[in-house]
Amino acid sequence: MHYHLDPVGGVAGDMFVAALLDMEPDSTAATLAAIRDSGLDPSVAVSHDDFNDGVLTGSRFTVGKPECTHHHAHWSAIKKNLSDSALSPAVTDRAIAIFADLAEAEAKVHNKAVSDVAFHEVGAWDSIADIVAAAYLIESLGPCTWSIGPIPIGKGRVKTEHGLLPVPAPATVLLLDGFEFIDDGFPGERITPTGAAIIKHLKPSQGIGKTARVLQRSGYGFGTRTFKGMSNILRVLEFSKTTTSSVFSCDTVMVLNFEIDDQTAEELAVGLQKIRERQGVIDVIQSPVMGKKGRLLTSVQVLVRPGNAEDVINVCFHETTTLGIRQQVKARAILNRSELETEQDIRVKIVERPGGITAKADIDNIANIDGHQHRQKRRLDAQSDALTDK
Repeated sequence: MHYHLDPVGGVAGDMFVAALLDMEPDSTAATLAAIRDSGLDPSVAVSHDDFNDGVLTGSRFTVGKPECTHHHAHWSAIKKNLSDSALSPAVTDRAIAIFADLAEAEAKVHNKAVSDVAFHEVGAWDSIADIVAAAYLIESLGPCTWSIGPIPIGKGRVKTEHGLLPVPAPATVLLLDGFEFIDDGFPGERITPTGAAIIKHLKPSQGIGKTARVLQRSGYGFGTRTFKGMSNILRVLEFSKTTTSSVFSCDTVMVLNFEIDDQTAEELAVGLQKIRERQGVIDVIQSPVMGKKGRLLTSVQVLVRPGNAEDVINVCFHETTTLGIRQQVKARAILNRSELETEQDIRVKIVERPGGITAKADIDNIANIDGHQHRQKRRLDAQSDALTDK
């Protein structure tokens, strides 16, 4: 499945949860149970309710205040509480990952150690409920891809514990570095730090792309603010593949690009091989390019699975002399493929294409055969046998 977020009014943690629960209301009880399993103060009221603003119908996700309020809670304490909670390991890991991104952004903005970051802007209980609910719902959807439309930037100032800050808040700006924003003319804070941390965790492609998809379901999550002439909603759309495009699937990859001008070809080859062997790396491509002052450079492109991107970036810095790496999340279409082994112990890759099935024998399995014609005959025989089996 593929899920597209349409941030008409913006993105906040409660809007994200409300949109997914509006799309899948049967998950409400389990989501609320997960919030309780996180160790949230029992006095905090949490609810998912139908909502109508007079134009559209959707849902609201509401988190109340505890009977005994605290001014703040440190990230280190929140992390320990989540780790010790009754949540499933998968949901715990997602919740901690989202909170960690938020804590790291706040630490950079306020020049603090990450462990000393305190959540007090909306109350730690509010952030915990939103993030745990989001983590549970994301995990419950199973393997899928995400995309998001342009995010409204808003305007003005937002009142915080640190005084008035510009909109978007500095932590939000760090979390969404590289994302597309638009100014739709409506004021105020349109995306909260919690909402931004959830979006960063999803690693969505920007824009739904040109791949044909079939719309399955939709959900509308309302925020608490109201706008004149516009519904304050985050919409989620669920898509499946079209039947005509069933030979391929879609996912997202992180594309890393950098140039090298001061590393020998021999040394660079060793470094790139170490990058190529790293977990999550799909491919490493190098090509000669002309740089400034007419110098010949090596341009390097690394395709890596988003979950492994941070580790691979560190390896790129460690194994090469580059000083900077550009990164971008890209949507990818992949042909369905499989592999079989013939009676002659030759591996053949079978690929489904729109025009039919093709086969290609692995050159490594026929490399020990002398003579091009003999190798070519063995390859064609193996490919023919594989297609016959299909």
